[in-house]
Amino acid sequence: MPQPQGFTYVRRPDDSVTITHGGRPAGTLRGVRAERFLAEVEGEDPQLVMARWTGDYKRGNERTARNHPRNRR
Repeated sequence: MPQPQGFTYVRRPDDSVTITHGGRPAGTLRGVRAERFLAEVEGEDPQLVMARWTGDYKRGNERTARNHPRNRR
C-alpha cells in the first residue's frame, strides 16, 4: 500500500488545527483533540498521522469488496 501524501496542517491563532489534503480542507480539530493531534504528529510520520485523523486513507480491502458477488451489478 502506498504511503499517504499531500496532507498539510496549519495551527491557527485560536489553537485549532486545520488539516488539508491536496489544498482542500479535510478536517478541523479544536481543544483537546487538537493538542493530541499536535503531540502525535511530532512523534510519528506526519502524513500517516494526518491520514488517520481525517479518515482519508485506504484500508486495503476495496478490491475484495468490489469483487464480492453481492456488490457486482
